Amino acid sequence: MNLKEEIAARAKSYKNEFIEIRRYLHAHPELSYQEKETCAYVEKKLEAMGINPVHMGDTGLVAIIEGKNPSKRVIALRADMDALPIQEENEIPYKSTRPGIMHACGHDAHTAVLLGASKILQETREHWEGTVKLIFQPGEEKNPGGATLMIRDGALKNPSPEGIVALHVHPSLEVGRVSFRKGTVMASADELYISIKSKGGHAAAPQLTADTILVASHLVVSLQQIISRNNHPLNPSVLSITSFQGGHTTNVIPSEVKLMGTLRCLDEAWRHKAHELITRHVHHIAEAMGAEVPYILIKVIPQY
Repeated sequence: MNLKEEIAARAKSYKNEFIEIRRYLHAHPELSYQEKETCAYVEKKLEAMGINPVHMGDTGLVAIIEGKNPSKRVIALRADMDALPIQEENEIPYKSTRPGIMHACGHDAHTAVLLGASKILQETREHWEGTVKLIFQPGEEKNPGGATLMIRDGALKNPSPEGIVALHVHPSLEVGRVSFRKGTVMASADELYISIKSKGGHAAAPQLTADTILVASHLVVSLQQIISRNNHPLNPSVLSITSFQGGHTTNVIPSEVKLMGTLRCLDEAWRHKAHELITRHVHHIAEAMGAEVPYILIKVIPQY
């Protein structure tokens, strides 16, 4: 049996074990930078395989598996571990046990996959050359990204990998298939925070104040032209407003409305141009309608 066949055989043999690991993680989700139990669970699993991880990025882990000739080549494998603030409504035996928190983005599967790969690599390390660095990352869903904290703590040093392999679940793909492409795959993810203010007013006399609800509504719609009329149609980019907060009763126009959203880009030059366009657009629309914008924050991932 060659190494490829042996890996396939072991993967088949361990299938049910790692399905159960994934389901345990799914039932016990933790939010970004709160993955203490998840980190401890993964650490215990790695130690049972004979792998000794070290803590990085607060709730992240890094470990090394050395094959023959460890210095010949170093490759890293990476998975994220955090969940989202979403209420799970599925009725399944391994449903989330934590109200308002769910593994809705597949990080439970990513972690289980990397644990499975870790076990097989550890068991076959006499049959391959080089070093594999395992990276279990916290905080993928929240800026500043957990990757930046792990890089800060030295996750990509001693030894430094030549490349990093990661994956993401894709529910629309047939089970057993993987997809990949040359070049950029995952987009940047900038967070948008916008505040629109004016003096409050009575809903029966909107002429006496700038209507912050109306201003914000215009922004939700008109911001879409940043993508549709400024970006090249063959350059993938998304701008989504995901939160509209303001007002608490039926007869008062609120003095402030807050918007939140995300900007996703594959091209860095367009990304920075979009930042300028969004800022200018928000200020101009609000000014034209008599409101103020005390702040517009575009939060980007810091570089280390």
